[in-house]
Amino acid sequence: MRKTVSAILFLLAIAGVVYLNAFIEQGVPSAPSSGEITACANGDDSIKIGYLAALTGEWSRFGQTEIQAARMAVEEINDRGGVLGKPLELVTYDFQTCAEQAVTAVRSMIDEDRVVAIVGANGNILNIATASVVNTAGIPQVGTSSTNPLVTVDENGVVRPYSFRMCFIDPYQGKLMAYFAATKLDLLKAAVVYDESSTYSMELRDCFIKSYRAYGGTIVLDTSYQGGRKTSFQNEIREIFESGAEVLILPNRGKELGLILREAARFGLDVAVIGGDGYGDFIWDIAGNAAEGSFWITHAAPDDPDLQPFFRAYMQKHEGESLECVSAVLGYDAIYLVASAIRQAGETDPQQIAMALADTHDLQLHHASMTLDDFHNPVNKEAVIVVASAGGVRYYDKIQPED
Repeated sequence: MRKTVSAILFLLAIAGVVYLNAFIEQGVPSAPSSGEITACANGDDSIKIGYLAALTGEWSRFGQTEIQAARMAVEEINDRGGVLGKPLELVTYDFQTCAEQAVTAVRSMIDEDRVVAIVGANGNILNIATASVVNTAGIPQVGTSSTNPLVTVDENGVVRPYSFRMCFIDPYQGKLMAYFAATKLDLLKAAVVYDESSTYSMELRDCFIKSYRAYGGTIVLDTSYQGGRKTSFQNEIREIFESGAEVLILPNRGKELGLILREAARFGLDVAVIGGDGYGDFIWDIAGNAAEGSFWITHAAPDDPDLQPFFRAYMQKHEGESLECVSAVLGYDAIYLVASAIRQAGETDPQQIAMALADTHDLQLHHASMTLDDFHNPVNKEAVIVVASAGGVRYYDKIQPED
């Protein structure tokens, strides 16, 4: 039954991409929400990089942080002489947390601003929506926190030559969870509770199980639920008790995470808990102190010792601002990634920049070393483990699977 549901969801995802491609080819209303040029605007004497961010709308907190961090990177690079003897120029567009506006903005960046590369966006549906535009035009685009595999490959699994990403992909998170549980915590009996209505959840679940078994772990319980419909996990908690599990794996997103943690504590379940990047502060609102001590995979943490110089510099420039640390780090390093590719290309031709991006190997950025595989995804990228503590999270460790 689960395989049938998975197949249906995959077909629906493909249908969504086909719809978006049709929408892109038909065109969208003109006039993107904004086209702000910042940092050394010197016309033909500068190298223009587009930045696609949500400055208004539901994702504005993330987009505003990305832009602020990207501007910092541009300023630093320009203070050191720029790239190929020219200053970088950041061309910023607000897509208002809307796929249609993202497509319009990317078209404007390419046709009107003549950017040589684009950074953003920070959402799967947005990068999938703009993929046809940038790949037809031949302009490289680097997604920041877009983790769906379809960002860099089409529905047939063929790589999109001008689409790249900063973050690790969803299936890799499953491997990271397995590696952490089996090799770092030495917990070899796992219970998995996943959302069968979520492709994200099922991908993490599948990859976790495959990797966990390879690391010597045993799945003692594998049970699913329908996201948005469950209000009680009492039966699942009882099954976990009976299974003898040492660790509870939650490859999920949404309010169910908080519900599961709350009921696990209520019934006295005492096992380690590991989740992917579905953590959000909302979990505390639902689970309260029951969230304490749970582990989560993520891309960066504000108290990561290696990133303190960056975060101090950021907060000095933007004192009092709420820091979305993952957005800040990925937006900042995405500019450095593109700048490195331009230097490697030795020119500003977008095709050559895309080729240089594809050849990225052992590039030391501020938050990680970056090597891209044949599908334009980071290879075995180091991940951060955070532990829920005192109403938030704190840095715990960094992990990088050895194989």
